[in-house]
Amino acid sequence: MTAPRSAFGLLALLGSLAAAQPAPAPKPVQAPHYGETLFHFYQDRYFSAITGLMVSQHFGRVSPHDDEAEVLRGGMLLSYGLHQQAAEVFAQLIDRQAAPAVRDRAWFYLARIRHQRELLDASQEALDRIAAPLPTALEEERQLLQAQLMMARQDHAGAAALLQGLKGSPTAGLYARFNLGVALVRAGNVKEGKAWLDDVGRAPGANEELRALRDRANLALGFAELQAKEPREARAALQRVRLNAQQSNKALLGFGWAATALKDPQLALVPFTELAGRSPADSAVLEAQIALPYAMAEIGAYSRALEGYQQAVTRFGSERQALQQAITRIRGGALVQALLAHNPGEVGLGAFSQVDKLPPLPHAAQLAPLLAGHDFQQAYRHLRDLQFVQANLARWRADLGTFVDMLANHQQAFAQKLPVVRAQSGAINLAALQQRYDTLAAELKTAIAETDAAAFANPQERAHQLRIAVGEATLKAATGQAEAAELNEAQERLRRVSGALAWQLSQQFPERSWAATKGLRAADAALIGAREKDATLLQAQQQEPSRYVTMAGRIAALDQRLQALVPRAVVLDREAQTHLQDIAVAELERQQQRLDDYAAQARLAIAQIHDRAQVAQRSDAPANAGPKP
Repeated sequence: MTAPRSAFGLLALLGSLAAAQPAPAPKPVQAPHYGETLFHFYQDRYFSAITGLMVSQHFGRVSPHDDEAEVLRGGMLLSYGLHQQAAEVFAQLIDRQAAPAVRDRAWFYLARIRHQRELLDASQEALDRIAAPLPTALEEERQLLQAQLMMARQDHAGAAALLQGLKGSPTAGLYARFNLGVALVRAGNVKEGKAWLDDVGRAPGANEELRALRDRANLALGFAELQAKEPREARAALQRVRLNAQQSNKALLGFGWAATALKDPQLALVPFTELAGRSPADSAVLEAQIALPYAMAEIGAYSRALEGYQQAVTRFGSERQALQQAITRIRGGALVQALLAHNPGEVGLGAFSQVDKLPPLPHAAQLAPLLAGHDFQQAYRHLRDLQFVQANLARWRADLGTFVDMLANHQQAFAQKLPVVRAQSGAINLAALQQRYDTLAAELKTAIAETDAAAFANPQERAHQLRIAVGEATLKAATGQAEAAELNEAQERLRRVSGALAWQLSQQFPERSWAATKGLRAADAALIGAREKDATLLQAQQQEPSRYVTMAGRIAALDQRLQALVPRAVVLDREAQTHLQDIAVAELERQQQRLDDYAAQARLAIAQIHDRAQVAQRSDAPANAGPKP
């Protein structure tokens, strides 16, 4: 059974949400932390995605993508098998905000994934949350899923009644007809059930999936005919199963027993011979080891039948001993180590890590069906997850050591820089600066109120004003010494220069007063910022030591938690490995038990052939055929 990818549940859910409404135009990601989560998600680093997302949600860093982030988190929780937590997310988010159609689709996908994980009650609970019929294709899938759940509860009649409405569907019809046939047979309506199975068994197979379904239908029909004492019809159905298909071993076995039921043991030799030469991993192959000599005895070849039974006993004994050796190696840990070496999987928490390659171990082929089964795959995923957790715990502990060093370096730097910062902050007299600012503010206010343009003169203009004043004083002192005409001319020129300067200052008064006001506001803001920085610096001087203590306490507490988790993870890892080994050993022991049963039947057949041979010798009567296993 192939497990879906890690994002299966999420992508299915997002697909349902997207299909419920017209596709919106792509929108940019406005929250950088949410963008980081999406980056990890699309890089298939789901553990980093979900942990980073949960941290960002805790600190409120994903707005305005809160709803999208919550749906993403619910989907990833669902993919990791945390169905209860995912259901809580859907219940809180979808029921509160989503449209009914979107909500129903979300619950359908949740039900389907729960069914894949064999959580039947939880799957039914999710189906019951669907309030209205889904769109056509999804509604057919929902009814198929409901029928499967009913069949799992042995409600075959109810499943058959439900599937009656789907038998004509062009999309879900083939699966519906197959499930309907099985449900009818199990419900006691054998005739109608066989008709539906025969219909599926004759259907064309456009792809491998449909051809495999057709083989399953023919196999189910064949054994239903055998149970109904209709061997001829059973042969007709079983011979439609492909010779190299997954169901071919059981089909060959059933075909052989149908031939014996028709009193044609010679015809049974063909499928039994073909089946006996295949891998003994399948119980059908083991049964063929004694079915073949039985057919030989039926045609009167007693010596060959006896030889076949004896060879079967020998093979069963050798196979049992080899299985025991494999069990010993498995209990020694060889299977787990080989599986991990040959199936490294992706980096990260492998919620859907699976066994893809068989390890080079004795009887690996016998374990192949087991390794593909849900129980073993689930146990293997748990082991992989535990090993990932152990690696993460080791990395986190190393990171904590780095944090301790960083904190110590920060404390040392703080202690070294604190005196320098205090000296620099003490060199700036904020009170004197504030007093100077107040004086300038008062002067500016007075100058603007009195329209004192001269107050805004620049240094060059002040020099001109000084020269004019000196010239006026000089001319006044020279009144009695110079000629009146020259004196008047000089005074006129000086008056014109003074007037020009006054006119220039008057013209630039609005601009210069605005610039001075702006500069004063900037100075005020700088003073406010300086006071705030001074207060922050003072607060840091008082609080930073306590922050170091708090941070050191948090690091120590985290280290204690990690120290407590490490041995627990180690114990769980050992238990997971033991569980994997127990599953494999139990399967091999079941195969040993089957070998013992078949060997006992073979020995009984050998004894009966010997007894009948002795009776025949004494009575000169022909010996009868050996017993049917």
